[in-house]
Amino acid sequence: MIVTDFRSFIAELGEYPSDQQTTNQYSTKLPSGEICRENLLRYLTEVSERRPKMMLMGEAPGYRGCRLTGIPFTSERIMLDGVPALEMLGSHRGYRLVDNRGPVHRESSATIVWDALDSYDCVPVLWAAFPFHPHHFGKPNSNRTPTAGEVASGSRFWLELLRIMEIDRVVAVGNVAHQALARAGIEATRIRHPSHGGKRAFTEGLASVCATA
Repeated sequence: MIVTDFRSFIAELGEYPSDQQTTNQYSTKLPSGEICRENLLRYLTEVSERRPKMMLMGEAPGYRGCRLTGIPFTSERIMLDGVPALEMLGSHRGYRLVDNRGPVHRESSATIVWDALDSYDCVPVLWAAFPFHPHHFGKPNSNRTPTAGEVASGSRFWLELLRIMEIDRVVAVGNVAHQALARAGIEATRIRHPSHGGKRAFTEGLASVCATA
């Protein structure tokens, strides 16, 4: 039943409209969207088998990370290689690139997140306050902070995911996620985002929340 719920959830993601400053990596109008949707379904199914009770919510996909994989906080390299200690992800489990013609991308925040999850043997469900890639006008290979309106539009997706997976605790990674949760009336622990020199604070914060998960 839960896989059926995931399929409906992902189909809804696929219908969200892109514009000149936003790319919906799951879009039914993009050839790559089908692969991103399949990757996300594999990930959500895989993580749900662990029966997580915690969601780790970030800000929005980056152009070297979830924009290319469909999986929050995950780069192409991590998706293909997998995380052996956690027995998750990996091309041998069916995860695929949307484009095989160029180099396999790495993304620093994704590496920090998965290294920390591996170290603490912690598997929350990963998501974003705005689940699509916000970029600057005319520069799809850039990142920008999602607007308040975009974050508001993203709330229906994470609220639905909380319901489907019966998550009872959300940890905000950074201010944007924390503010989104507060607007929805959800109290959440906030930890530092790993980007821009935040690695140490993030890993310490994650260690604390994983210890009580």
